Amino acid sequence: MSESPPLLWSPSAERIARSRVNHYLQWLASRGQHFSDYQALWQWSVDDIDAFWASIWDYFEVQCSVPYQQVVSGTQMPGATWFAGARLNFAEQLFRFNTDAATAGKEAIVAESETRARITLSWREVREQVTAVANTLRALGVGPGDRVVAYLPNTPEAVIAFFACASIGAIWSSCSPDMGASSVLDRFRQIDPKLLIAVDGYRYGGKAFNRLEVVQNMRTELPTLEHTVLLPYLEPALDVTAALPGAIRWQDLLTHTAAQANPIHFEQLPADHPLWILYSSGTTGMPKPIVHGQGGSLLECLKGNAFSLDLGEDDRFLWFSTTGWVMWNAQISGLLVGATICIYDGNPGYPDLSRLWKFAQDMRLTFFGVGAAFFSNCMKAGISPAKLADLSTLRGVGSTGSPLPDEAFHWIYQHVHPDVLLASISGGTDVAAPFVGSSPLLPVYAGEMQCRALGVAVHALNEQGEPVIDQVGELVVTKPMPTMPLFFWNDPGNKRYLDSYFDHYPGLWRHGDWIKITPRGGAVIYGRSDATINRHGIRMGTSEIYRVVEDFAEVLDSMVVDLEYLGRESYMPLFVVMREGHELDTILKQRIADKIRTQLSARHVPNEVFAVPEIPRTLTGKKMELPIKKLLLGAPIEKIGNPDAMSNPGSLQWYANFAAQRKTH
Repeated sequence: MSESPPLLWSPSAERIARSRVNHYLQWLASRGQHFSDYQALWQWSVDDIDAFWASIWDYFEVQCSVPYQQVVSGTQMPGATWFAGARLNFAEQLFRFNTDAATAGKEAIVAESETRARITLSWREVREQVTAVANTLRALGVGPGDRVVAYLPNTPEAVIAFFACASIGAIWSSCSPDMGASSVLDRFRQIDPKLLIAVDGYRYGGKAFNRLEVVQNMRTELPTLEHTVLLPYLEPALDVTAALPGAIRWQDLLTHTAAQANPIHFEQLPADHPLWILYSSGTTGMPKPIVHGQGGSLLECLKGNAFSLDLGEDDRFLWFSTTGWVMWNAQISGLLVGATICIYDGNPGYPDLSRLWKFAQDMRLTFFGVGAAFFSNCMKAGISPAKLADLSTLRGVGSTGSPLPDEAFHWIYQHVHPDVLLASISGGTDVAAPFVGSSPLLPVYAGEMQCRALGVAVHALNEQGEPVIDQVGELVVTKPMPTMPLFFWNDPGNKRYLDSYFDHYPGLWRHGDWIKITPRGGAVIYGRSDATINRHGIRMGTSEIYRVVEDFAEVLDSMVVDLEYLGRESYMPLFVVMREGHELDTILKQRIADKIRTQLSARHVPNEVFAVPEIPRTLTGKKMELPIKKLLLGAPIEKIGNPDAMSNPGSLQWYANFAAQRKTH
């Protein structure tokens, strides 16, 4: 058994007593269900998924016009059907809070950005704007099943537009405008959108970025588009008609003759009606358009925000994100439990790393969430946030995107706040939910996530496919979750879906992470077990990088690996095979970096570029990214793969030498 890490925080009796999950436990007890502790509750939640998810539905009083006939059709994966027969709407839950005249003026959304001044919307204003946009979208011919794509930063308009789409049954999909044009088109082209909502540009790090040319290109490259809505964000006085002929100004959605014609109408939809399409990437092919349903997403958002993050109507909630990361969806869902969401758009390190901490002070945040890399950057910079800003209102601090090392746990309690729930969580875009995470009932140990999420049957499997405790293994889920994808868009026969999660362990979800379940029931994530690149919380398939790199005439072949591992800084080398007669010089390295930065993202620019003789490949021609990653992380060459299964086994020696040199230095 491994040595227990340092205990950093334990919840007080008062904290436990007023937590949302404790109220839920008391509610269960009043119905004859008694549990001694969190671990017992978790065990019940995965042993009897029907009863558990039925209790979540009832506890949160989910609004529906027709009740479900069955919680779940069985334990088969994929293919389990959730809440069959129910008719409901995700957005309807939003407007159960502050509906009376006395409280409708309470803040629902507060937003700041580098681009414009602070904006505050009350619950009344959110309702009015969602109603107006929903009615106008209907008047434009947008209805259930139509795809609406957004090329928007993290702004109140993005939140309003999403809930308006959800209320009419349109399917939402968003990308951040800091993503390159080809990367966005690779996503949006797959889903045949009917309407595009975009900005003219934005400011980041003190610099202006005009995106009108990109938006115009999207209009050309997306033939199914019938309407474009433009939000003049960078230049508020922009003449939209002149800039983009035929486009509709965002403000016109709020003032259109149809906007105030009717009160809000929530389209009543099956639980498995698509809500949003998120994107993840494998190691080959295009980004995967992952479709999640209205019912499952609603139940997970309610459960996660209330029981894991301990959010309620008195909370002020930030999870810093762009609209291209699943944590944006998590942040806006804080409204579903009545929390005020405080959103920030811009560079969190501009003009310096105190920016977000001062935002936390100004907003009087009770929960502050960011990607793990932000904490590491602050720690390395030697700052003490508690000395830079008044963080006394914080009750929770969240981290995700990559493993949070032990020293960052210590740093948060020493330099941010000594008495907060440190919600280090790990899940995925694939399920839009955490597998392992936090609970206000449990203590926090350095480097360890507190628990497995309620209703999630997550385990670590060893090489023999057996569940293990206190050993590192493959993260698998053995029973269905309501937010497992309905399907991938345009995936005949579910082939990509099956290949992505069920090819290794038929009937079990394999996520592609190394995990250890501790004897306490906590968890430690050790990074990716597959070859997907996860840089600073943004996942991208290696194939997307290859499309950019191998477009250079000088480059014959390429391979990239990310050597992220618990406690280590991410290091991503790019290996290229040069065409005969060409050399990898400083100029070409810079051109490659610039193209990745502009067409994909700045987060995926490699740390270094190396010329290599060959790229190791299997007999079927697949690049051997994962074996090379293992080799560079220290595995002996004889343990990383079978030479008989390779088309060029001699190619491995170069990488073995490279690994030895890197270890030496």
